[in-house]
Amino acid sequence: MKGGGVPVNRQWVLVAHSGAVVIDWGDDQFQDVHTGEFIRVTEDEISHHIQVDELEVLKRAGKVAEYDSKTVSFNNLPERRQKTID
Repeated sequence: MKGGGVPVNRQWVLVAHSGAVVIDWGDDQFQDVHTGEFIRVTEDEISHHIQVDELEVLKRAGKVAEYDSKTVSFNNLPERRQKTID
């Protein structure tokens, strides 16, 4: 991939039964790719890993810069929250 956007491992990009596309950042942090908000998602709410047709919709909507079999690069994705060391 050429670069551009925030690269995310494709297996972390999930689709909920509701149709929401989320990124699983681990530590119970999920990010809605449409709003950029961090949301709570349970395992029961996840339908599947994102498919090519769904990635194409996101690309046409300007949310995804590019993708391949391993990585999805998202445009304008807010930074995820990090735990700080006190």
